[in-house]
Amino acid sequence: MSDVPGLRVLVLDDETPALDELVWLLERDPRVGTVHGCSSGTDALRFLKETDVDAVFLDIQMPGLDGIELATVLSRFREPPMVVFVTAHEEHAVNAFELNAVDYVLKPVREERLTEAVRRVLGAGRTATPGDQIAVERGGVTRFVDVPEIRYVEAEGDYARLHTATDSFLVRVPLAQLESQWSESGFVRIHRSLLVAIGYVEELRVDQGRCAVVIGGRELPVSRRHTRALRDLLVRSQRPGGTAP
Repeated sequence: MSDVPGLRVLVLDDETPALDELVWLLERDPRVGTVHGCSSGTDALRFLKETDVDAVFLDIQMPGLDGIELATVLSRFREPPMVVFVTAHEEHAVNAFELNAVDYVLKPVREERLTEAVRRVLGAGRTATPGDQIAVERGGVTRFVDVPEIRYVEAEGDYARLHTATDSFLVRVPLAQLESQWSESGFVRIHRSLLVAIGYVEELRVDQGRCAVVIGGRELPVSRRHTRALRDLLVRSQRPGGTAP
């Protein structure tokens, strides 16, 4: 984040009414410092070569360089800005979050929903060590959960539910993205809808060809395609049925 008070934001939309409305709504937010608008991906890149911003709010379907393509380019910047997609189309959500988008806002944009998006941008910017914490929201309050506290993760549509020893939190991040980001932190996929922290596995149970692990007293199913890899991993880590740290 910049030392300049307020977020520096670039808004990108090829439709002038939508662009003007989004700029106006963001300028009304006291947490936002400066807002600049562009109507094409080419103009946005030209602007970003000369000016640093904290976040880019961009549409997806645009002529020429579309939003997904532009976000891919931005991700290669030495210090990439945070990205919030603002679109009328739900079907691009998975691609958006694979690009580590902070949020995905559907049109028509409601002011309270945009307020939430700004809060997520601020929360993401406060994370000092990416990968060690994840921002979660509950009741309009953003808090940061340490990744080592998370025992397992369940997929819930385009969302994921994070489970710690005492609580659970819903985040709008696909399970596949968390699997990629947290693989080096000891998280492994055991089912198409389950990701577990291998260090918390207390038992490996096999009954009539069905496999499951136990974490925090809860039995979680292991799919056939993941069973062998999981057993090999547990053996290699010398925790075939040990106690979680």
